[in-house]
Amino acid sequence: MTTTSIRATKKHQFERLQMRNVSRSYSKGSFALTDLDLSLGRGEFVALLGPSGCGKSTALACMAGLQPLTSGSIWRDDQRIDNLPTEKRGFGMVFQNYALFPHMTVQKNVEFGLKMRKVARPERATRASRTLELVQLSEHAGRLPAQLSGGQQQRVAIARALAIDPEIVLMDEPLSNLDASLRVELRTEIKRLYQERGLTVLYVTHDQEEALSLATRLVVLRAGKLEQTGTPEEVYTNPVSAYVAGFMGYRNLFSAVASASRSDGTIEVDLNGQRLLGTFRSPGAPQPGAKVTVAIRPEDVKLSAGTAADGLEVIAEVVEYHGRELAVQTRTRGGIVIHLRTGEQVSAGNDVRLQISPDRVLVYSDEAHIDEEGQVKTVG
Repeated sequence: MTTTSIRATKKHQFERLQMRNVSRSYSKGSFALTDLDLSLGRGEFVALLGPSGCGKSTALACMAGLQPLTSGSIWRDDQRIDNLPTEKRGFGMVFQNYALFPHMTVQKNVEFGLKMRKVARPERATRASRTLELVQLSEHAGRLPAQLSGGQQQRVAIARALAIDPEIVLMDEPLSNLDASLRVELRTEIKRLYQERGLTVLYVTHDQEEALSLATRLVVLRAGKLEQTGTPEEVYTNPVSAYVAGFMGYRNLFSAVASASRSDGTIEVDLNGQRLLGTFRSPGAPQPGAKVTVAIRPEDVKLSAGTAADGLEVIAEVVEYHGRELAVQTRTRGGIVIHLRTGEQVSAGNDVRLQISPDRVLVYSDEAHIDEEGQVKTVG
């Protein structure tokens, strides 16, 4: 039997899983989640994205039944499930620390969930073997976890989650303990399994590249509340706030002052004495003199050989060789740090001019935490 022919056969197909106005507090007045509404449709791969402390792992734990709700409810279609124990919710779960039993073989680890569900021994052995085939670990079935690499152990954890034929798979930063090359390899494996098995996945991560490559929909959390949701392309190209922009590759985040709005829809901002044109993304229009936050991707910053009026004069401070391109940290005369990536030659100490298209300069109302150097800290 080929791996592509093995598919789950679910007894009760659900259409939608919902968290309705879910709150979770750990102490009086301190909430990890506040009135969170989260929806997951059958066949979706939803990534919960945000920094440590934003509530994403708490949301997953509440969904799984590992933590009680302070208020709100969780529904699978028209059935309320937040009053059910974890093992009755029908979820497969994968954690960042693998959570394998060290004294059990790979085969027995994968069979464990089936055994708890009182599946007959011959059937659970067959299902475990087929699932190990899916994750390409059949030849390691008789080994102990300690005899496997980190990536192989995480594959065993994924196989154990899939073996019970779950309606939904919950994954809490499953790749965070792996080195870079293994993360990429296993990320591809998770995507393959999602596509081949027709899975429904709720996935927690703080890594925007991971979220973009895996998910069909992103949910960005901020201090326990939903900040933005949409397809990866929607969130990547149109972040609703500087906070979201900080997780979607806009490494250049800094404070500025609004100067004037133009008839072509652009806005002029002042960067400690230098002028920059951008596109305002918050509701309304800022008054001249109002503080704003500017967000720019490093790849959208270009080196200019001319003296264009809209260019920024900077000094190249740090130049890193990244193969086909250089990663360059520059600083304006006013002390603002701007990062760029370029294939052109530049050396530390060079005076250079930067060109940035106004539609690539996103301007928001002043909403983020600014440090002493004028940089935005995207913390929850």
